[in-house]
Order: sequence, then C-alpha cells, then structure tokens
Amino acid sequence: MSLKKFAKELGNDRIEGELLKTIFISLFASFAILAFLYFFKLRYIENFIPKYGIFLFLSILSYALIIPSVKHVRAYREFACMSGMMIGMTIGTIAGFLSGFYIGATNGIFIGGVFGMSLGIFLGIWNGKCCGIMGVMEGIMAGFMGGLMGAMTSVMMLNDNLRIMAFIVFGLSGIILSGLNYMIYKETREMEVQGNDDAFFTIFWSLLLTAITTGIMVFGPRSALFS
Repeated sequence: MSLKKFAKELGNDRIEGELLKTIFISLFASFAILAFLYFFKLRYIENFIPKYGIFLFLSILSYALIIPSVKHVRAYREFACMSGMMIGMTIGTIAGFLSGFYIGATNGIFIGGVFGMSLGIFLGIWNGKCCGIMGVMEGIMAGFMGGLMGAMTSVMMLNDNLRIMAFIVFGLSGIILSGLNYMIYKETREMEVQGNDDAFFTIFWSLLLTAITTGIMVFGPRSALFS
C-alpha cells in the first residue's frame, strides 16, 4: 500500500525523510525563542502562563506541522492544477484557522481574524502558486475564511471548554496536514526534487512566527471583551 511506503519514506533520504527532522528543528527553535523571551520579559507579566501558556504551546506545535508541509511543497515547485488547488486550500485554511483561533482566544475576534487571515492568505498564496492562478485564488479564499472562522470559533467558546476544543482543533488539523503530505508524496513519486530548503529555512520561520504570535498575544490590542 502507498501509505505503508510513505511511512517507510519518513526514515529514508528522500525529501519525505526530512519531514520528521523538520518538525523537531522547528520545535527546538520555537521553544528556544519562547524561553529567551520568557527569561527576559514574559516572566514579569502577571499570570502569563495561565493566560497564554496553552495557546502559545499549541501555536508552536501548529507551526511545527505547517512548516514541514511548506517545505514539502517547495521541494517540487510545480504541481498539477487540482493538486495545487488542494495544497493552497489546505495550507491556507489550516494556517489561518489555527492562528486565528489562538489569537482570538486571547485578544478577540478582530485581531485574531486579521492575524489569521494575514497568515493564512500569505501561506495560501505562497504554496498555491505551485499550480498558477487557480491555486493562488484557492489560497486567498482559504486564508480569508479560515482566519475569520478560527477567531470567531474561539471567542464563541470562551465559556464552553475552549481549551479542550483547542486541543481537538489542533489534533484534527494535524491529521489534515498529514493527509496533505501523503497526497504530495503520491503525486510526486515519479518526479525529481527541484530543491530542498536547509535547516535555516525552518529555524527562520519558526523563530519569526513564534515571536510574532507571542508579541501579539501578550502586547497586542484586545477587544473590549478582554480588557
């Protein structure tokens, strides 16, 4: 079965073998920058861990799943139209929804929606362009809807097991991204790798996304509900 072959490839030298390595590098970089920020600034903020800890933790885990998917797409550069549209839609939706959800849970619908839309649209376009304008359009629409829906969902659940839902949302998103990587593997088994981003790519984007997310959560504007 292709699924078993894909699982074996995770430990080989093909680009799929880099996926797990990329996850661990991303986690290390993100937790390192968070520890640095905590030591110098965040530990002086009252109730920092109870208010932000879970959402920052899940944000770091989410970025550690999104970044390998981005690297996987970039390794092959070009895809057929339907595959490229699925790539733009999936990454745009998941990135937008998760980031919007976490920021919405601490800052409100507006700032959560704006951040979620911005990140989702950016990543949706970046990855959807692998098949041209249709993938780009899918990425824009997915990031637009995902960012708003993520922020709205978290605020609507403020008094109804929000933290439990955050873990459920993360788990389902992880399954979807795993399915995307499997789809990319099936589509590219006969293709040559066009490029392979090194560890700097992973470290840079992990540090940047974690720092921005932390800054917005802690120091960003809030709606009246969170004042």
